[in-house]
Amino acid sequence: MTPSRNPDLHGSAPDKSDVVLLLIDVINDFNFPEGDQLLLHAMSMAPHLSALKAEAKQLRIPVVYVNDNFGRWRSDFRHIVEHCTRPEAAGRRFVEQLRPADDDYFILKPKHSGFFATGLEMLLAYLGTQRVILTGIAGNICVLFTANDAYMRDLGLVVPRNCVASNTQAENDFALCQMGGILKANTSESTALDLAATGSRASGNES
Repeated sequence: MTPSRNPDLHGSAPDKSDVVLLLIDVINDFNFPEGDQLLLHAMSMAPHLSALKAEAKQLRIPVVYVNDNFGRWRSDFRHIVEHCTRPEAAGRRFVEQLRPADDDYFILKPKHSGFFATGLEMLLAYLGTQRVILTGIAGNICVLFTANDAYMRDLGLVVPRNCVASNTQAENDFALCQMGGILKANTSESTALDLAATGSRASGNES
């Protein structure tokens, strides 16, 4: 007899939602070549993403941090948050605007796509997700790679153009054009999205 499928991830994924908000690589120390250039654009994007996250939380849309492990194979997500919010960290002011809450999910990724060698696909399956809202940095690299893999998994895509940032505006615009034209993503600004309708079937564990 085939074993019955577990109803959830052993209690680790209590939410159920058609749509999920993904924050990609926003816990970041920007300690890499051209990091200061990316940080400049990221700081302009941060208030929009912070507001979008607050609205998602109010509507009980699950929030998932999909973050690079920065080659720190012995670190966990909380350690990475601490590392990126040190007083001397270049990205401290950016990260502090987007700190994870205790009830947010997180996935650590070793490469560009949030789906490669991670548990993201399984988590989304248990949540019952059919559409993902992709945000974060860099729009033309990790956001784009994650969008490609989401599209290959038949997930609907929303990529709010004011909630992604790249090293240059031209690179960001090109990535948005690719995601909108080829991956059929909705690339409207976050203020134009009707999250209440998008997340109308989102629900949480009341216990």
